[in-house]
Amino acid sequence: MKFINPIKRGYLALEAWFNISFGPKWNPLYHLGTLTFFFFWVVLVSGIYLFIFFDTSLSGAYASVEYMTHEQWYVGGIMRSLHRYASDAAIVTILLHMFREFALDRYRGFRWFSWVTGVPTLWFVITLGITGYWLVWDELGLYVAVLSSQLMDALPIVAGSMASNFVEGHLTDRFFTLMGFLHLLGQPVLLIFALWIHVKRLAHVEISAPRGLAVGSLLALLALSLAMPATSHPPANLSRVPAVLNLDWFYLNIYPVLDYLTAGETWILTTGITALLMILPWLPPKKTGPAAEVHLDECNGCGQCAVDCPFDAITVQQRTDGARWEYEVVVKNKLCASCGICVGSCHSSNPFRSSRTTLETGIDMPQYPIDKVRSETRKVLSELSGEQRIIVFGCDHAYEVSALKSKDVGVMSFLCTGMIPPTLVEYVLKNGADGVLITGCRNGDCYYRYGNIWMDKRFDEGRKPVLRPRTDRERIAVYRAAVTDGAKLTREIIRFKAHIKALTAADDQVPDSVPIQRVDL
Repeated sequence: MKFINPIKRGYLALEAWFNISFGPKWNPLYHLGTLTFFFFWVVLVSGIYLFIFFDTSLSGAYASVEYMTHEQWYVGGIMRSLHRYASDAAIVTILLHMFREFALDRYRGFRWFSWVTGVPTLWFVITLGITGYWLVWDELGLYVAVLSSQLMDALPIVAGSMASNFVEGHLTDRFFTLMGFLHLLGQPVLLIFALWIHVKRLAHVEISAPRGLAVGSLLALLALSLAMPATSHPPANLSRVPAVLNLDWFYLNIYPVLDYLTAGETWILTTGITALLMILPWLPPKKTGPAAEVHLDECNGCGQCAVDCPFDAITVQQRTDGARWEYEVVVKNKLCASCGICVGSCHSSNPFRSSRTTLETGIDMPQYPIDKVRSETRKVLSELSGEQRIIVFGCDHAYEVSALKSKDVGVMSFLCTGMIPPTLVEYVLKNGADGVLITGCRNGDCYYRYGNIWMDKRFDEGRKPVLRPRTDRERIAVYRAAVTDGAKLTREIIRFKAHIKALTAADDQVPDSVPIQRVDL
């Protein structure tokens, strides 16, 4: 059995608990990215409303915020609180997203680009929040402004002294309006660009949270806004040092460090942590397997593999070999995750084909070619004995199915369950197996993002290549299990054997319309 590090084991246990509480479809830990986008939308909409009533002058900023908070509490006050709490929620989901990718080892190898571009994106979000506190221009805003200026003055690239602006009588409306421009336009544009770079190497990027999660999150933010409305400190006073400050620790956690370190030392600390996070994918590096290979003799250029590729590693171009087909596909080796989903997308990955000694497909994985899949399948089938002969198809990134092998249970593990051609399931049932159980990463949590989704759609929803209607769907079960879900999977196999035994005893011809059995963890 593979060693499972304690961090991963603990996180998977947490996800399992959330699956029980919310179900896989609405498990917030599976939708941290889309929830972050949702919170950004709440921040944007509430921010636009606040800007309508906000006075960007030094003398009017605090009064305008107080007006919205107290005189217009029923809209302006709620919008201010939503703006504050949605900003905090975005930081929480970003940090959880980063921790999740680290805990599940999804930040190295072919994923290095998303991790490295995600770290500075967090910086953009934090600095955007910091300038927002300036604009309130209360005692906390002054505190943030003064210490931020000290940090900027410590950089050799900054000419002059920003901190001198906060000597009483020196601060002007022009400087304050500049900060308003940065917060309302400059920084959001940079953040949008950073987010675009962050997801650039991904295909089928979802930015909309499931409706139930979005509605629930909004209601929670509204309840929090009504129960604990955001309020200001006393107005900024350059001649007075505030006695008490209520910091927003999500955005302002670095400022208390300046009580113990100089500005220069604080920069060394923060840049050091940032640099460590950015080089983390190479401590140590993780090798990605060989890229998919295109076999033009078997490729008709349909482009289904390009559509299904989760990492935008396959493109379609004009034919170059003079064949009668108009198009061909090309693999970008540097972007390929070696998941094999493209093999499951190709109609040529059909084990029933017998025109050649060696089975070839339009696109294949050199480390586990489809011909080897077929030969291994035949071997596993030949070794089965007993009354209920079951084959379990697993995934290299989920529970290790080799532990399930017995005289009446054969096992095969794929790079991803999205690599399984639907015809392979039919082939197994026609050549000696009484049932097929497919396992793999938990629902909503495929290691390669879309392996589970595409497999389900090929089996149930007519996505090409489809599982043919004549296949006995009563003899197919799907039970997805993470590396820590071995006991649950074992119980499911026992249940599935009993189901197959009942089918065999009754010799029941099940109609084609009967759906595949599916159990969600």
